Amino acid sequence: MKKLLLILFAAACSFGVSLPSLAEHAMPNDTAVTYTPDVTFTLRTNIADGKLVFIGGAGAILDKVNPDLQVPENAVVQINLINDDGAIHDISVPEFGAKSDHITGKGAATAIVFRANKNGTFEYLCTLPGHKAAGMFGKLIVGEPQEQVESDALDIAQDPTAVGEPVGNRAPQKVTVDLETTEVIGQLASGSTYKYWTFNNKVPGPFVRVRVGDTVTVNVSNAKDSSHIHSVDFHAVTGPGGGAAVTQVPPGQTKSFTFKAMHPGLFVYHCATPMVAQHITNGMYGMILVEPEGGLSKVDREFYVMQGELYTAQKHGAQGHQEFSLEKLLDENPEHLTFNGTMQALSEKYKLQSQVGDTVRIFFGVGGPNLTSSFHVIGEVFDRVYNQASLTSPPLTDVQTTLVPPGGATVVEFKTDVPGNYILVDHALSRVEKGLSGVLTVTGKEDHTIFHSTEKVDHSSGH
Repeated sequence: MKKLLLILFAAACSFGVSLPSLAEHAMPNDTAVTYTPDVTFTLRTNIADGKLVFIGGAGAILDKVNPDLQVPENAVVQINLINDDGAIHDISVPEFGAKSDHITGKGAATAIVFRANKNGTFEYLCTLPGHKAAGMFGKLIVGEPQEQVESDALDIAQDPTAVGEPVGNRAPQKVTVDLETTEVIGQLASGSTYKYWTFNNKVPGPFVRVRVGDTVTVNVSNAKDSSHIHSVDFHAVTGPGGGAAVTQVPPGQTKSFTFKAMHPGLFVYHCATPMVAQHITNGMYGMILVEPEGGLSKVDREFYVMQGELYTAQKHGAQGHQEFSLEKLLDENPEHLTFNGTMQALSEKYKLQSQVGDTVRIFFGVGGPNLTSSFHVIGEVFDRVYNQASLTSPPLTDVQTTLVPPGGATVVEFKTDVPGNYILVDHALSRVEKGLSGVLTVTGKEDHTIFHSTEKVDHSSGH
């Protein structure tokens, strides 16, 4: 027995784990003495397809990227981590309180050991700031794999290219906007869902595009299976409640109003039924663009992006159905932050695409309901920023980051000069860890007079 303990001590030390730590993690709330783990996995850190990832190092997970780790319930699990890329990393399974030391330098190693005493699907990840967002996370499956809960859930993420047709040089005309308010179980992230309240089953709602002088009729229909009254308040409307005073619509009914678009600009709309903040956080926001006479200048690409907040009782990264938390909403402490409604909406489901030489225009707004955004595209400078989304004021030029308040908007334009992946963020960068990032992919010929390096470009990196 003494020889076995010495061997185990030496092995544990080689992975940065002390024997007391091993015993402590192996036997929580359990009187059985365990000297060896029931299941051992080895992972290596690396870069794949421009992302930071874990790579399976042996056995059935060999060479797999961010492999699923399946273990029996109540098994003692050891995960070894070897540094293969020379950056600082760690590994953690937060649900079981397991977290390793940091490892620095190629070839360094560490390990975590814990008892998987809960059935379900859990997350393992690198906890270094930005590393999860860059791709370093996977699933630990305890017991039999559970069917993914998102399989029957609605995809509510808004397509960023759904910007409508430019108005051009047309005369004012009559425009009809049909909005249906719905309450649906939607995909939040891989393995998790949320009950969204939406306009037209998307978050944000449809991008409405009119011109100054248009007469706009808005029809708001509340789905029959809704449990709540809903409404709409257009910030572009001059009238009671922006239309909300006349569109408090019970389930199964429709209400309408007509307004004249008097002010050019990019404006937010949202539900304005008490409690208003709850309706907004659940997904009831969108934007209306009122183009000036003659329309906007022509660009090569236009995108529709809105930032939102979800306040759930469950922690960010938890699996299963996520439930609304009034306490966190009132404390202004969101668990999830999104571009276009869901986690990875603009990084996995949709990618903003551009070519070298294109001029890109982003219509950006904050649904909120609480946080101000510091909108930034890593690796780009905004050539023009229409501050506060004013289209009649001269734009700011050469801007790095622009502030957008909740219920506010901006329009930014820039030329894409260098191929690569450009990450959209709120530069309050802790929010990246809660899901707030997107990707603009630029393809085309390199121009070494603008950017050149002898190093291999890691497109997941940035600031």
